[in-house]
Amino acid sequence: MTAIGGERLGGRFARLLAASTTSALGSGMATVAAPLYVASQTDDPLVVSAGAAVAWLPWLLFSLPGGVLADRVDRRRLMIVVDWVRVVALAVLVAAIVTGRAGVALLYAVLFVVNAGEVVFRTAAQAVLPAVVPRSRLERANGWLGAGTTVMHNMVAGPLGGFLFVVAAAIPFGVNAGTYALSALLVGLIAGSYRGTSETGGRRSVRAEVAEGFRWLLSHRLLRTMTLLIGLLNLTLTAALAVLVLLATQRLGLGSVGYGALFTCLAVGGLLGSVVGDRLVAAVTATWTIRIGLLIEAGLHLALAASRSAAVVGVALFAFGVHGALWNMVANSLRQRLTPSALQGRVGSTTLFIAAGGNCLGALLGGVVAARFGLTAPYWVGLVVALAVIAVTWRVFDRATVAAAYADPAPAAPQAPATLELLDLDAWQAENVAAVTPDAAGPDGSS
Repeated sequence: MTAIGGERLGGRFARLLAASTTSALGSGMATVAAPLYVASQTDDPLVVSAGAAVAWLPWLLFSLPGGVLADRVDRRRLMIVVDWVRVVALAVLVAAIVTGRAGVALLYAVLFVVNAGEVVFRTAAQAVLPAVVPRSRLERANGWLGAGTTVMHNMVAGPLGGFLFVVAAAIPFGVNAGTYALSALLVGLIAGSYRGTSETGGRRSVRAEVAEGFRWLLSHRLLRTMTLLIGLLNLTLTAALAVLVLLATQRLGLGSVGYGALFTCLAVGGLLGSVVGDRLVAAVTATWTIRIGLLIEAGLHLALAASRSAAVVGVALFAFGVHGALWNMVANSLRQRLTPSALQGRVGSTTLFIAAGGNCLGALLGGVVAARFGLTAPYWVGLVVALAVIAVTWRVFDRATVAAAYADPAPAAPQAPATLELLDLDAWQAENVAAVTPDAAGPDGSS
């Protein structure tokens, strides 16, 4: 893992990967155990559904300020603090469950703290990555991080969390606290300082710094387009998945096991894309990775809207899983390549904010559209939106633009020091003038 393609990802990345994967396992178990615990306390649909709001609200509230924080402080230390805060919050919950004093309100309060921490932790981790791995290996690094999350959060955590909850309701939350503690220890072993900027004075307001991140992102055509696409396509995708259970049972004739198998197809595709994605991107280029991905996006909505075959839908979800992993890999790597270090946190958090906004609106609109116009209406709408996106953005992702984004930055020209009296002027001249002076005179005798 740490020596692929001739350039090492390195021990620092190995620790970051281990921390992320361990954390994803615990978070996944808590995600499964939380609704089970709520259902054991009440059968009120409103109380049960409030868990979704608790899960998404922190992404809207803390994405932008979390980016400012990640750009102001040492990002590695911020990740450690966030993990320990989550350990304490979950320890309180576990103690309350064991003593029989836990209620739904406490559970939701703890989950709010945990998810708010996840927003800040993820923003800081994405900002740290370009300083941890070589620029040329960002795709591979993002792929491994995606694979670890897919395996632990989407495949292992679900059945394991459900089993442990049956044994004792407090165990999944206790294991989650342990994974955050281990994550904090692993991040603490990552050597180095990871401050976004060396400025110590003249700090501006949070609003001004958020606005700076927004302005920089909006000024960059390629990243601006990809970010807006993520928000728009998340809206249609979440709307589609919000009523997928009804499509599976009423149109495809699947039971609960078959419905779960559809998500397994999605997860397996995501895992495959994460593991081999950097090689696929290198083979077909980032331009065609993005363009083919948009076609797959349209194809998924078409399959869900028109097909009555569970096999066809399963294949479409598998292909979409591969596309989703590749899209995240390319989008994250491009953002990390192109964004100045001092803005990594804010630009990344702006992307998270727009993506979360699309998810929230999509979850609401999916049910509304299906109830008003029929079960397949959200999928037809998604198809139309995907085709419109392809038509509008196809030329944005041309070879030259994307290749320029992947090109290594040109080295800076030598600059004269501001205070020559503090240096050896002759040595400085010898070093820098030699870079622009030929070894011998030119044909006309000039030098």
